[in-house]
Amino acid sequence: MNIDQLEYVLEVAKVKSISAASNNLHVTLPAISQSITHLETELGVKMFTRSRHGTFPTAEGIILIEKASEIIEKVRELREEAQSFTNTVSGELRIATIPGPMSLLVKTVAAFKRDFPNIRIEISETHSQEMITSIHQDKIDLGLLVLYEDLQPSVEGLKFTKVMDVRMACCVNKTSPLALRDRITAEDLLRYPLALYNEDYIDWYIKHLNERYGSASVLFTTNNIEAIRQAIDDQLAITLGLNYSFNYGNYQNYPTYKVLDIDLPTAPPVPLGWMQAKSKTSSKIIKTFIQRLQLQFPASSNELK
Repeated sequence: MNIDQLEYVLEVAKVKSISAASNNLHVTLPAISQSITHLETELGVKMFTRSRHGTFPTAEGIILIEKASEIIEKVRELREEAQSFTNTVSGELRIATIPGPMSLLVKTVAAFKRDFPNIRIEISETHSQEMITSIHQDKIDLGLLVLYEDLQPSVEGLKFTKVMDVRMACCVNKTSPLALRDRITAEDLLRYPLALYNEDYIDWYIKHLNERYGSASVLFTTNNIEAIRQAIDDQLAITLGLNYSFNYGNYQNYPTYKVLDIDLPTAPPVPLGWMQAKSKTSSKIIKTFIQRLQLQFPASSNELK
């Protein structure tokens, strides 16, 4: 059964003639006749009687035609709603993200703008705490961040939707002695200089490491990814970051690096997801954008391995 079959049935019932329906729908007479025959066979019910005087619904056909009419009406409503949304929706969508997923955001925005050209989109890359403050102040509509324990007091009144669990990992040069392992300990981290991205969850992690295991040696902190890569290439330092960023972000195409799990039980995985004001949860623009973006993620609500 398909929509075309139901539309043919309705037109034939309306004009009481297959040939007239053929002319009205610009479909060949044999195509309509065969389509109705196939539908009758599928349903096991004869829907029309055919004679020299025309084509008329049977008693059973009248009931089924009423149901078909309801279905076609719902399909039309769906098409009209989609067309209306695509052609007329306008406004703005202000998005902020932590550094790792930026490439996925750009890819999704490009497709989203093609379908909804009247929506103005702004993307910014920022820290999690700044993002939450901006959401409270209605400066952004949607933030993609990791929700770690220090942020909990500041998210009251906001809605968080988890996409997946992520955890901190370590990236080293493949010629480093650490590259002989798959996992490292906190003690291992303390023996090597660190080149770190300037992000508040990484800051929290280093403070946590210092408080429980000793003082980490931070060579530098920067927002320049290339500087961190250069430090790894020259074996001046190792770096830390979310496993998501290493597997799907700025480091995935660098064969000279190796990503190691960190055995740090006092810093468990954290959720990565969307933060928004509760007043924004009914926005069709935001809902549609989130649905499209979630298709870009390699996992959904699962911890990355």
